[in-house]
Amino acid sequence: MEAEIREKIAGEVVLSPHPGRTLRKWREDFEISQRDLAKELETVPSVVSDYEAERRRSPGAGFIHRYVDALVALDARHGGRVGQRLVGRPRSDGILGMREFAVSMPLRQLAGHLDARAVSRVDLHRDIHGFTVIDAPRAILSIDATRFVEVYGWTTQRALIFANVRYGRSPMVAIRAHPLKPAAVVFANPGKIDPLAVRLSEVENIPLLTSPLNAPAVLERLEEV
Repeated sequence: MEAEIREKIAGEVVLSPHPGRTLRKWREDFEISQRDLAKELETVPSVVSDYEAERRRSPGAGFIHRYVDALVALDARHGGRVGQRLVGRPRSDGILGMREFAVSMPLRQLAGHLDARAVSRVDLHRDIHGFTVIDAPRAILSIDATRFVEVYGWTTQRALIFANVRYGRSPMVAIRAHPLKPAAVVFANPGKIDPLAVRLSEVENIPLLTSPLNAPAVLERLEEV
């Protein structure tokens, strides 16, 4: 399991056009502070900060190796909660598509790609690390509460995009009930939005947006990102 995680992270960093920003994205996904990571690396936080902000030259293979090892080691001490989520699982029938971004994307930028607008009063100033497109009715039938974690892929810092939504109450109730929370929720070409769905997004501080695009169009737009 750890080898798979290390290979995934290191490969993404090496291939990224912005390796420092990709390192930062992974550290944030593991919910580890720069201070704690620096302590594990036996260095000072400013070194981690400089690499992530790309104020230093691109990190070499040795630093990337140590950085990834430190993330995995710290997660293991916290019970391996992130590592367990990152292990590959068969995709449920209700998941139409999912992807992790090499570098974080501002939510407003993602909304622009989908012609989406906010319907809740929640600040949109946050980064998105990936997305999952979900067929809401099929997900209800194929993904029970114990498997809902599958929609989060490698990170919870993602947009959950629900297609074939009529009112939006069920997806927001499911999110409310589960301990893991997405960074944003998008309803693709929905019907009339239930006020309860909007209220739940505000209670959970999760931006709720709607897009006029249907699921195939959403996936096509996101393939271009």
